[in-house]
Amino acid sequence: MMGNQTSQSEFILLGLSDLTYSQVPIYLLILLIYVSTLVGNLLIISLVVSDSHLHTPMYFSLGNLSVLDIFNSSISTSHLSFDILTGNRLISYPTCISQVFFFTWFGSTEFFILDMMSYDRYVAICHPLRYTTMINIRLCAQIAFFSWLFRFICCLVHIFCALRLSFPDPTTIPGLFCELYQLLQLSCSDTYLNYLLLYFESVDIGVTSFFITFLSYVYIFKTILKIKLKDGRWKAYSTCSSHLTVVFIFYGTGLFNYFQFKTKNFLAGRLISVFYTVVTPLLNPIIYSLRNSDLKRALQKTLSRMSSTPSFCH
Repeated sequence: MMGNQTSQSEFILLGLSDLTYSQVPIYLLILLIYVSTLVGNLLIISLVVSDSHLHTPMYFSLGNLSVLDIFNSSISTSHLSFDILTGNRLISYPTCISQVFFFTWFGSTEFFILDMMSYDRYVAICHPLRYTTMINIRLCAQIAFFSWLFRFICCLVHIFCALRLSFPDPTTIPGLFCELYQLLQLSCSDTYLNYLLLYFESVDIGVTSFFITFLSYVYIFKTILKIKLKDGRWKAYSTCSSHLTVVFIFYGTGLFNYFQFKTKNFLAGRLISVFYTVVTPLLNPIIYSLRNSDLKRALQKTLSRMSSTPSFCH
């Protein structure tokens, strides 16, 4: 018998439940990665907020990226950790829909933030003398606000369309958490409108964002190649290397995560999802911390200020 959206109260979320003998090590590893992700990204946010030297468009964008990483990591880790601890693979329908909404919202907003960072690097390298006139904090704040709001509205449209879907009873989701594409694959309703919206959005956001980033770096590398001094070329490259590394990781793992839905190797697909949703948010603060002298300097200044603060002992 087929259930519908009114009678469907819960799904079976497969997660990593079939890795029976590795549950405790996996849980401890995921917990360690999640705590490290929180600490790393919260540290970046606090430095960007507290240090006046980091009140620039690039670090404003980096702060937004850290917020998104915290949210994405929390969505994917919370229910996965609960499943591993309790062995309960059931997830309620409202929780599943909420996961779809928030993961889609935060994940798609990240495209816009990375585009904003690409434009910032383009202006910094290709038009350094006009940097302050072409980009500023106010412009970045407006773009970020529009990005968060626009993606919020688009994701609401997806959710309203998904609420009309019906599913077999019981429905097993072969993933770590609920994603829109998986629900469309499992639905026994007509999903033509849902796929139409999804593919239109994929082209509108994914292709457009990739084109903006790609075009920015075409001009960046053309400018770098025109620099005659080797030290000058290296300095110009180092200003965008961290962002370029994050872009490669974001698009690369995102593509792998999307194409894993096409494969029948569900375990491999879930391991790819773990890397995409759990490990990637940890890599961003590591990459920026290791290769960014401004953040290191701000951290050293903060630690120095904390150590020099007098303690009041009685």
